[in-house]
Amino acid sequence: MADNIIYVTEEGLKKLQDEYDNLVHVVREEVKAELAEARSQGDLSENADYDAAREKQSEVESRIVELENMLQPGHYEIISTKKSGKKTVHIGSTVELEFLDTNEKATYTIVGSTEADPLNGKLSNETPVAQAILDAKVGQECEVEVKKPYKVLIVNIK
Repeated sequence: MADNIIYVTEEGLKKLQDEYDNLVHVVREEVKAELAEARSQGDLSENADYDAAREKQSEVESRIVELENMLQPGHYEIISTKKSGKKTVHIGSTVELEFLDTNEKATYTIVGSTEADPLNGKLSNETPVAQAILDAKVGQECEVEVKKPYKVLIVNIK
């Protein structure tokens, strides 16, 4: 990630904020209750419920810290996935590609890594495919630098 900035759509930002609020105000309280219940069972040295609750607490607190860091002003940049009129591929573009080795076509929206979902057409800007096509134009062939390189043709940019 360049300069540790995450790229996120308005929708993605809202999801991150909702996740943070849920973890802080709901899940954290549930974990506290689980810990209290496990403590009340007695000997903590052989208490599997207590160990599980502590592990869950650690995971929840780690994710809260991670989200707090991501959501700080200056740590994220909102991208638009609306048609921008730009003639080159950028983060937020929806791009139709033709994989020249297989002649298959696929359409992807280039998003930040936190919103990536390749099975639903959302490709992280950090993937080799996205890195190869960023700043390219319609009709341009781009080589994807992976172990066995291949080429894609940019068919359309939306």
